[in-house]
Amino acid sequence: MTGFPAVRLRRLRRSPASRALVRETRLSPDRFVAPFFVRRGRGVREAIGSLPGVDRLSPDEAVAAGQELRSLGVPAVILFGIPERKDENGSEAWDDAGAVQETVRALKQSVPGLLVMTDVCLDEYTSHGHCGIVRDGEVDNDATLPLLAKAAVSHARAGADVVAPSDMMDGRVSAIRGALDAESLPGVAILAYSAKSASAFYGPFREAAGSAPKFGDRRGYQMDGANRREAMREIALDLEEGADAVMVKPALAYLDVIHEARGRFDAPIAAYNVSGEYAMVKAAAGNGWIDERRIVLEILTGIVRAGADFVLTYHARDAARWLAEGGLEA
Repeated sequence: MTGFPAVRLRRLRRSPASRALVRETRLSPDRFVAPFFVRRGRGVREAIGSLPGVDRLSPDEAVAAGQELRSLGVPAVILFGIPERKDENGSEAWDDAGAVQETVRALKQSVPGLLVMTDVCLDEYTSHGHCGIVRDGEVDNDATLPLLAKAAVSHARAGADVVAPSDMMDGRVSAIRGALDAESLPGVAILAYSAKSASAFYGPFREAAGSAPKFGDRRGYQMDGANRREAMREIALDLEEGADAVMVKPALAYLDVIHEARGRFDAPIAAYNVSGEYAMVKAAAGNGWIDERRIVLEILTGIVRAGADFVLTYHARDAARWLAEGGLEA
């Protein structure tokens, strides 16, 4: 006998205990990676207007924030550098005394259980705001690859566990893998921003990092967000070149891309719950229009349910705390 009244799916929804027992997607702090914006100095915490609750941090403040995250069960951070100077080539990206490199060393010394990832890109460091070398008004793909490799090696020498190229240059994973191996750094992993779309959701990040392009846009190298099949090609190529894990960015408008990638590839898949997604939630919550806690946990559950193994999110600290307090049922 099938169907109502013998089958009543509400039976296992009657209590928090029964719902927990049969919950298919389980959200936990060990799925989160917290983004940090880091700059040189000491005792620096600079609020970012469009990212309430997120600050630019000096290395010592990054250590304090990393220690708090570890106490909440968050295993990893990813660092984005705020340079003191910019030039046409973005040379501070591979400065061994740069903010990212200094923060990596501080975190590895003071929070040894924390996994430290670093973003590898030139846009924060270039005077023109693009992710590579500009020649005749366009980003020169092949001329950019050696510079990305230099930055990745510098981060790895400082102690980074994972380097994460976000530039979307063709061949960058191969160039970085080759450079790391040549420098006797074969244990450093690569998380490739493989399916990174040219998106309007990046606005607050560009304020935080000071990385808006001074001319044009990035649609000539970041993906067209309308192309899901092309996203699968990007992921496949990065894995062939040696990526250890791949990323879909942004997350919320690209859950179908995450889901298809999960079905096609056995590699770890990350999703970036980006700055615009975070800022919209904070703005709506600030106006009393939504329940921030419930919305955030629902969003993160949806990203994991779509197939992400881990999520880069500015909500990491709050979400970890809420999960400790009872999560979805609190």
